[in-house]
Amino acid sequence: MSGLYHHLISSLSISTLQSRAAFSSLRTIHLFTNNNLFKSSPPSRRRSSSRGVSSSSSKMEPPKTKKVKHEMEMFGDVRVDNYYWLRDDSRSDPEVLAHLRQENAYVDHVMSGTKKLEDQIYSEIRGRVKEDDISAPLRRGTYYYYKRTLEGKEYTQHCRRHVPNTNAPTSVHDTMSTGSEAPPEHVILDENVKAQQHGFYIIGAFKVSPNNKLVAYAEDTKGDEIYTVYVIDAESRTPVGKPLSGVTSDLEWAGDDALVYTTRDEILRPDKVWLHKLGTEQSLDHCLYHEKDDMFSLNLASSESKKFLFVESESKITKFVFYLDASKPEGGLTVLTPRLDGIDTSASHRGNHFFIKRRSDECFNSEILACPLDNTSATTVILPHRPSVNIQDMQLFADHLVVYERENGLPKITIYRLPSVGEPLEKLQGGRAVDFIDPIYSVDPSESQFSSNILRYRYSSMRTPPSVYDYDMDSGISVLKKIETVLGGFDSTNYITERQWATAGDGTQIPISIVYRKDLVKLDGSDPLLLYGYGSYEICIDPYFKASRLSLLDRGFIFAVAHIRGGGEMGRPWYENGKLLKKKNTFTDFISCAEYLIEKKYSSKEKLCIEGRSAGGLLIGAVINMRPDLFKAAVGGVAFVDVLTTMLDPTIPLTTSEWEEWGDPRKEEFYFYMKSYSPVDNIKAQNYPAILFTAGLNDTRVMYSEPAKFVAKVRDFKTDDNVLLFKCELGAGHFSKSGRFEKLQEDAFTFTFILQALDMIPSPAL
Repeated sequence: MSGLYHHLISSLSISTLQSRAAFSSLRTIHLFTNNNLFKSSPPSRRRSSSRGVSSSSSKMEPPKTKKVKHEMEMFGDVRVDNYYWLRDDSRSDPEVLAHLRQENAYVDHVMSGTKKLEDQIYSEIRGRVKEDDISAPLRRGTYYYYKRTLEGKEYTQHCRRHVPNTNAPTSVHDTMSTGSEAPPEHVILDENVKAQQHGFYIIGAFKVSPNNKLVAYAEDTKGDEIYTVYVIDAESRTPVGKPLSGVTSDLEWAGDDALVYTTRDEILRPDKVWLHKLGTEQSLDHCLYHEKDDMFSLNLASSESKKFLFVESESKITKFVFYLDASKPEGGLTVLTPRLDGIDTSASHRGNHFFIKRRSDECFNSEILACPLDNTSATTVILPHRPSVNIQDMQLFADHLVVYERENGLPKITIYRLPSVGEPLEKLQGGRAVDFIDPIYSVDPSESQFSSNILRYRYSSMRTPPSVYDYDMDSGISVLKKIETVLGGFDSTNYITERQWATAGDGTQIPISIVYRKDLVKLDGSDPLLLYGYGSYEICIDPYFKASRLSLLDRGFIFAVAHIRGGGEMGRPWYENGKLLKKKNTFTDFISCAEYLIEKKYSSKEKLCIEGRSAGGLLIGAVINMRPDLFKAAVGGVAFVDVLTTMLDPTIPLTTSEWEEWGDPRKEEFYFYMKSYSPVDNIKAQNYPAILFTAGLNDTRVMYSEPAKFVAKVRDFKTDDNVLLFKCELGAGHFSKSGRFEKLQEDAFTFTFILQALDMIPSPAL
């Protein structure tokens, strides 16, 4: 597997994907940034109240955010940001921290009356979790590797067992024996032990050496995505050499005694790739490549054969690739695909060929090429470009090529048999498609054994819990290896999933994925509905399962995802038509989806709630400025709402690399277009829905100050009495708290806020 899709799928969870994506590619979630603007209005302008939560019912007044006039002028246009002072890059200013604590105290006060319901919902959500569980074991050589969770514990154990009969051929029917006669379980790393001394703890990478003797893992204890890499003996767990500090979580083994990793520059752009020989000082590491163009960032990928490493340098529209022979890393990097503006390539290896996925303006949905190792310029197209099918990724095996595609808004897996190594590679014919059980679904690659004929993939739908399948690529037999256990009487047949299509203002058909409980929903316009959106970076928010969501569905909610332009659900043009000077399509598409759902009586303005994270938080900020009348409540997580000020500041992490996503506002056309939708710049005197915005103090993708400013300014201007809350996690980053139960608590809080806004809090028993 290769490219951005590999980087996302291999290292991030679904929630991370909804955030803004891999760090080198996205500014926030998951992802996926920062500051701006104007004037305040007196309390007397808040004249209209509504049902649900009301700030006027609270004895504690909302925080009064100090105003310090800060003028910014460009192209003769002057903007005034009274809350610019809230940005503190050091995250240590006492006045700023005091303000954030005041906001949190106000949240606690306003929500104190619903704490019983929040606790109830949390108990429901946690009660669905099988706390003591293991992941589907994955065979690597002579071991099965898997993760274990323990009852009551927040974090994961990384474990392995010996394979009893290593000479037996691989099969989709293989199972790991766990009985008394089975080889004993060995815990390589227990995150619960490591996390004891930290309020935040994330393992960003866990990489086993090719000979299975060593493990390199990347640890973040703040949430700022600055990692320390440790190498340990897999059996004894003893440290090997000194840790690598100040690095990213992007690392790969080069043989059994060397690591390749990346570091970031002062704007947190991955700009250097290093070779580290075990047992040597980090100061002696060799820099394999330094990307000096601040529009480009570096990624690492390993071929499935483990014979080559690939260093990818990419901007939003261009990606070129170097390769490194893993058996001779001291030989350095060799160019595989040259840097050509607008050409995006990623690569892998099998036999005597490199395989290259290539996107260009002409082949906008990508094609797959092959070239000999000894003549990389002699390329052959083996899978041509098709205008209606987007090639997202490829995965190579000794005898097969697996292609992850999208057609008509849905993912698909197509498998091709390859000729024997040494035989000519020509255009592939007769691919076999994998069948799936739901009308709408999500499917992702998973690690598989290169030498086998067994493909492993992950599957879920809005009613089907996350599942792991092994698929025999020769026979077409698919075997379920693991499905997430959902306790509490969950029955998937109680829920209906469907796809609807809304018509945008320009006639474009926008897909919407929908799920609801069939015995509770009336579809007469009276049902509460939560509409989720993202629409940036070509990220696909496919219909996926989330067990905590059942606490809404089982209360009669409909949940829907608007697959709006700017994402990648409908192929590359879908993305191109929702970025740069077409970015407003993202927002108007979402509004069209909301209007469609109201028109078709899935809900009403009085019952429609919306949510988005990171770049999806930008979406939420934009649409509640544009059409606040459509929505009853809005939730924006780590929201990128100060677009113009952030994109004008190249010292802010990710800004330079994202000019190809949002535009460069140092150019007049982009400046005024961006200003026309940037949420902080478009707040005005009007009624807003109930609003909850969140942030993480240590977030390096979207600074906490962005939603802090947005909320402060909306308080100045809004003319309603609806609740407006800002919650900042002071010990977390972009992806919020790190513990699995802590994350469930956040879901419970968000759901309680939504229920309160809809006046759906049960009356206390007399």
